Amino acid sequence: MCGICGFTGANKRSDSTETLKAMCDIMAHRGPDGEGQYIDGDIALGHRRLSLIDLAGGNQPMVRSTGEHEAIITSPARQLDGTPCGTEEDMLATGDFAIVFNGEIYNYRDLRAELEANGWTFRTNSDTEVLLTSYLAWGKDTLTRLRGMFAFAIWNRATGELFCARDYFGIKPFYYTQQQGQFIFASEIKCILEHPAYERQLNEEALAQYLCFQFSALDETFFKGIFKLPQGHCLTVRANGEVEVERWWHPTYNFDESRNEADTVEAIHEAMRESVRYHNVADVEVGSFLSSGIDSSYMAALLAKENPDIHTFTVGFAEYEGERDEISWASELADELHIANDHKHITEEEYWASLPRVQWHMDEPSADPSAVALYFVDQIAAKKVKAVLSGEGADEFFGGYRVYETPCANARLSWCPKPLLRAGAAVLGKLGIRGANYLRRASESVEDWYYTNANGVAFSQAERAKLLKHLPESLPTPQQVVAKAYSEVANMDETTRMQYVDTQFWLVGDILLKTDKMAMAHSLESRVPFLDTQVFGVSATIPTRLKVSNEQSKLTLRQAAERAIPQAWAQKQKLGFPVPVVGWLRQDTYYNQVKEWFTGPEAQQFFNTDELMRLLDEHKAGTRDNTRKIWIIFMFLMWYRIYFVDRTVPEKVVA
Repeated sequence: MCGICGFTGANKRSDSTETLKAMCDIMAHRGPDGEGQYIDGDIALGHRRLSLIDLAGGNQPMVRSTGEHEAIITSPARQLDGTPCGTEEDMLATGDFAIVFNGEIYNYRDLRAELEANGWTFRTNSDTEVLLTSYLAWGKDTLTRLRGMFAFAIWNRATGELFCARDYFGIKPFYYTQQQGQFIFASEIKCILEHPAYERQLNEEALAQYLCFQFSALDETFFKGIFKLPQGHCLTVRANGEVEVERWWHPTYNFDESRNEADTVEAIHEAMRESVRYHNVADVEVGSFLSSGIDSSYMAALLAKENPDIHTFTVGFAEYEGERDEISWASELADELHIANDHKHITEEEYWASLPRVQWHMDEPSADPSAVALYFVDQIAAKKVKAVLSGEGADEFFGGYRVYETPCANARLSWCPKPLLRAGAAVLGKLGIRGANYLRRASESVEDWYYTNANGVAFSQAERAKLLKHLPESLPTPQQVVAKAYSEVANMDETTRMQYVDTQFWLVGDILLKTDKMAMAHSLESRVPFLDTQVFGVSATIPTRLKVSNEQSKLTLRQAAERAIPQAWAQKQKLGFPVPVVGWLRQDTYYNQVKEWFTGPEAQQFFNTDELMRLLDEHKAGTRDNTRKIWIIFMFLMWYRIYFVDRTVPEKVVA
C-alpha cells in the first residue's frame, strides 16, 4: 500500500519538481519506506512506498517499453536517503509507459505466469510490474482480470494520454481535479492542495448532503472542483486535456433459488478460505484485527489456519454497567484459537485529543465515532506488522445490518391498506409512542425512506433546512442522490436493493474511507478479504431468504463461521463498535468543549447556533439522545477549522 500523485502540464511550470515533492511529502505517512518522482515532458508522477511485496525491486514510479521481450526499466526514482533506486544506466533510460500504483494485486503470480507463457519477461518480483505489463498486453481488459485493491495511473508517452482506474469496491481512494488546463490527481486530497493551481473553496452542497448522510456522499468532495473517481470506474486524460470517465464494473446479482443452506454454507466457507489465503500473500508478516463480532473473528481464525503464529489486535473502552467490552471477547477467542492478541483500552482523554489528527487524515469530515477506535487499533498493529486483515464488507454482502431485516418485518403488515398504516404512524408519532417508524416504513417502498445506514441518526431534510443558514439552490433530496443506484437494481427484492445502495454509498463513503485513512495514518496496510470478487460472486447468488430473516442477520455466513470459531461468537448479535460518546457529551467537561465550537465563529458562519445549542442541551438533560447529530456538526466544524482557517497539520497523538 502506498500513496500516489501526479499532474499533467509539468512542462508548463518551472516549479514542477518542487510541487511534486511537496505533494509526496504531505502524504509521507502512506509510504515511509521510499519515494520516487518521474517527470517526463508533460507528466509528473510521484509515489510514496510502503514495502510489502518484492521489498528490493518494487520501487515506483516504474517504467517499461512496449516490446514483449524487453526487460523492465526502473524509474528515475530515489530512496529517502537520496540514493537511486536503480543503476546509473537505469536512471538514464526511458520507457514508453510509466505507472504509479497504490494497492495490492493478490493474483499477480497467476497473471505473471500467463504473461510469461505469452512471451513477456520480468525483471522484478513485484505486483506493480505485473500490473503495468498486463495493461500493455490486454489494455482496459486488464481491470476485470485483477483480484485485489487498487488505484493507479499509467502514462502513455507516445500518445500523451494518462489512464487511471479504481478498484471494484472503492477500497483505495483516488481524487482528481482540473485546474488551469492541468489534470491533478492523488491518493489524498491534501496532496492536491499542495499544487499551486488549486485554490481552496468549500463545496456547500457537500455540506448539506453530509448533514443527512454523515459522510461525504457526492462525487464532488467538500473541496469545490475536487472529485472522487467512483469505485469500478476508470478515466482517460487525452493529450488535448479532455477527460473521459467510464464505468468498467458494477455489482450484479444472480440468485440461485435452488441453493440450500448446506451448499451455501460450504460455498461461503470455501470462498473465504481462498480469499484469506490470497490476502496473506506478502513478503512481510500479515496480522489481523479481532473484535467481538463475527466478521473479524471468522477472518482471524481462517488466517490462523494459514499461519498459527499470527498477531491479532483489539481496542476497547472501559466496561460500562457490567457490559463486556471488545477486549474481553477478543482475548477469550484468542485463547481459544491459541493466537497472540495485543490490545489497548482507549482513555477518554486519548480519544478526545486524537480528534483533530483524525479529521486531518480523513481529508473530508467524518462523523463516524469509530474512526477514532480505528486510529488507535491501527497504531498498536503498526508496532508489530505492516499489514492486517480487516472485516469490512461482510455486512453489505451477507446481510449484516439489522435494518436489512425491515422488509421481512413489513411483510407481516402487507394485508393492511397503506393509507391506514400512514394514519397509524401519524397518531403514534404525535403521542410519542414507539412504533411510528415501523408503521411508516411498512406504508412506503424502501426507496422512499432508506438511503444509507445514516437513516434515523443523521438530520432529516426538515432539520437540515432549519439548521443551515444557507441551503444551496436546487438541492437534491437524499433519496434523489441515491435514486440512480436504486434504478440499477429495480428488479431485485427490497433487502437486496438496500444492500446495493450501501455498497455504492455507505461502504465506500464511510466504512472503506476510514479503513484506508486510519491505517495509512500509521503506515499500515489494511486488507479486506470479504471485499474480494470471488467472495462477492458467491454472495451475489445467495437468495435473501438465506441471508436475513425477521429474527437474524447473516444467516448462512454465521453457519460458515461456525466451522472456524465457537458458536457463541458466530451467533453473536451485531453491535457495531460501541464508543461511549453518549455519556461523555453529558459530562460538563465535554459539553463545555462542544459548546465552544457550537457558539464559535465557524458555527456562526454556517449554522443557526440556537438550533445547535438546543441539540446539545437536550442531550445533556437526557431528554433525547442527539449524539450522532451533535457529532456530525462537531466534526465538520473541527475539520473546517483545520483545512480552511488554521491550515496547519494537527499534532500526532501517540498512545
